[in-house]
Amino acid sequence: MYKILLVEDDKALASAMKAQLESWGNEVAVAEDLRDVMTSFRDTAPQLVLLDIILPFFNGYHWCRQIRLVSNVPVVFISSASDNMNIVMAMSMGGDDFITKPVDPLVLTAKLQALLRRTYELTDRGPVLAFEGAFLDTDSGTIRCGDKTIELTRNEQRILMTLLENRGHIVSRETLMMRLWQDDCYVEENTLTVNVARLRRKLEAAGLRDVIRTKPGSGYLVE
Repeated sequence: MYKILLVEDDKALASAMKAQLESWGNEVAVAEDLRDVMTSFRDTAPQLVLLDIILPFFNGYHWCRQIRLVSNVPVVFISSASDNMNIVMAMSMGGDDFITKPVDPLVLTAKLQALLRRTYELTDRGPVLAFEGAFLDTDSGTIRCGDKTIELTRNEQRILMTLLENRGHIVSRETLMMRLWQDDCYVEENTLTVNVARLRRKLEAAGLRDVIRTKPGSGYLVE
C-alpha cells in the first residue's frame, strides 16, 4: 500500500480518482486547503503526489517547487493544458510524469502503480523506505531529505528500518535490541538509548523533528 496526496480543485474528479486509486489498495489523501498545500504534504508524508497545474491561489508549478525544496518524492502532474510547453514546464519544475485530462482511470492507475514500483520496489539496490518526505536507502545506509544526504551507522539504520517497518505500532526496546544483537555481539541496553538519541539528532539536523516518539515503559513509535 502506498500513500498518495491528491491536489485537485475539481471535487468530483478528485473523488473519482481517490476511489479508483484506493481500489488498488492505496491510501489517498486529498489536499483540503489549496492555499496551503505544504501542510497537507507534511501531514500526509506521501510516497507520491498527484498535482493539477491549474489551481486557485497558486498553480501546480509553485507547489512542485515547494515540494522539491524538502523532498524527492515522485510528483505527477495532471492537466487539460497538455501542450508541449506545459509538459516541458512540468518536467523542468521537477515533475516525474504528466497525465492528460480527461483522465482515463485505468491509465491513471497503471501509470502511478508503475512509477511507484520503479521508485520503491523494482531496483537492483536495496529497498527505499519513505517517511516524512524523506527516503531511507537501505543499500547505502543513507537518508535523503531534499538536497541533504545523511549517513547512518549500521545500528542507526537497523533501528530506523525496524521502526518504519512497524509504522504506527510501538516497537519494544527488546525487539530493537534483538535487531542490534543479530550479529551475536552483545548489546547493552544503554547502547540502544545512545543510538536512538544520536539518530534523533541526525534526523533533526535534516529538519525531521519528532519522527521517533518515546512511549515510556513500552518502546518507540514512528507514526
